[in-house]
Amino acid sequence: MSSTSQKHRNFVAEPMGEKPVTDLAGVGETLGKRLTDAGFDKAYTVLGQYLILKKDSELFKDWMKDTCNANAKQATDCYQCLSDWCEEFL
Repeated sequence: MSSTSQKHRNFVAEPMGEKPVTDLAGVGETLGKRLTDAGFDKAYTVLGQYLILKKDSELFKDWMKDTCNANAKQATDCYQCLSDWCEEFL
């Protein structure tokens, strides 16, 4: 596994519960507001989209770019965070 941020490690270390969308790796305040405005206010709603897209890397990254104008690094960080969380908990 490549090196991950502290934010990523913290997210993957515990159940999701009611974590805000900004707890996802790659999602800061700006992207968090855009996602919230699009109806994705909790991390689990983004997880739901990730699962709807069948955990497909390219589809999810494209969705992130379309939904909240994420750049490639932000979309990749968020994808990897959810992927690792699913490996740990699903």
